[in-house]
Amino acid sequence: MDGMTDQQAMTAELCDVVVIGGGPGGSTAAAMLSRRGHKVIALEKTHHPRFHIGESLLPMNLPVFERLGVLDKVRALGVFKPGADFEADNEQGYNTYAFARAIGESPPHAYQVWRQDFDKMLYEHARECGADAREGHEAVKIEQCGPRETRLDVNADDGRTYRIQARYVVDASGRDAFVAAKRKLRRKNDQHQSAAIFGHYRGALRRAGEDAGNISIYSFEHGWMWMIPLPDGVMSVGAVCRPGYLKQRKGRTVEFLVDTLKLNPALWQRIEGAELIGNEVRVTGNYSYDSTRMGGPGWVLVGDAFAFLDPVFSSGVYLAMSGAEQAVEVVDAALREPAAEMALLRRLEKRQRAGMARFSFFIYRFNGPVMQQMFRHPSNRWRLEQGVISMLAGDLFDSPKVLWRLKLFKLVYAICGVRDWRRWRAEHKYRLAQALSQFTGGNTPLDKV
Repeated sequence: MDGMTDQQAMTAELCDVVVIGGGPGGSTAAAMLSRRGHKVIALEKTHHPRFHIGESLLPMNLPVFERLGVLDKVRALGVFKPGADFEADNEQGYNTYAFARAIGESPPHAYQVWRQDFDKMLYEHARECGADAREGHEAVKIEQCGPRETRLDVNADDGRTYRIQARYVVDASGRDAFVAAKRKLRRKNDQHQSAAIFGHYRGALRRAGEDAGNISIYSFEHGWMWMIPLPDGVMSVGAVCRPGYLKQRKGRTVEFLVDTLKLNPALWQRIEGAELIGNEVRVTGNYSYDSTRMGGPGWVLVGDAFAFLDPVFSSGVYLAMSGAEQAVEVVDAALREPAAEMALLRRLEKRQRAGMARFSFFIYRFNGPVMQQMFRHPSNRWRLEQGVISMLAGDLFDSPKVLWRLKLFKLVYAICGVRDWRRWRAEHKYRLAQALSQFTGGNTPLDKV
């Protein structure tokens, strides 16, 4: 890491914890650590409000909001979200996965929010809880001199530079992954890469009745699409697709979004008469990654600074805030009883990776024919559909009756996969025989295929 002189360290500003990043994870950590009596400096390189994608929250966020003391504020900002719906071959054209049917302890609903307002509220709440929350202050250099001595160089956007010396560092810098990049911990997931193109529409058709606040998920040849109802009659609409497909736009960003959304007739029908607000379209990479370690003596990674998953099940804010809440327990205990730190970090990392793996099983298979068939034609035998609803609600850590059903779902998925392969093999037996004969140099009998 970047070095600093002893003279520089002597003039450093001292604190117990420095939190890098002012998103949901960073604000949660800063607020909760401040309430426990620690001197916290929080650094956000930009100024709130700032644009951020990820407007759809999960029911399991709500208990975190309540413990944080912001549930009423979220309720005032958000659109009531009773569930998620997925395109289906039935009379209404979709299946609703209502959160009220979950079998765990998750709340029966969630909210959808303008992220710039939501993130600003959380950062201001951290300030109200006692954190020294600074905006326009970017950490640019870091050096760890010991388990309770980390020095940071900070650039403020008014031209000032200064130094901080902290006993602990919580990195919640999002996809900048400040500490992971410095320590060379980040590893790209080449098995699952995507990109997103999206905009905000006014006048899009919402679902009828109780489903009006649902997030709607659609599939298309190159990936999947979303529709998220937001306050003031706005709808967030976009597509997550393979990066190669997005490269075809060649500067035609608005037209490319429209052409892409037309690839799903059911979605297009809902926005055909809507207005693209400001004629503004955004593009972002959703490159999945994680870090080889979640923490070490005197530092811990939170949210996207640790790992990033595809956003299909809206897991980002929940994983960041719940992970931050768990990290607070580790940091607080480590500052009071350093000998317990590494065991606590290992337990936290194991827990976080297990939850991410449960999400990932569904994410990596979502566009496959077997998973698509299971979402289009759900079955609640052994209460498996309700187990999936609990997964969609974010209940992936502490509910045994949910976790064993997700394991059973994997088994059912595998059986369906074998059955699908056998069906496909039977339908294409002749073609397979022809293909094999090209490699064997002669005819391959059908019974050998």
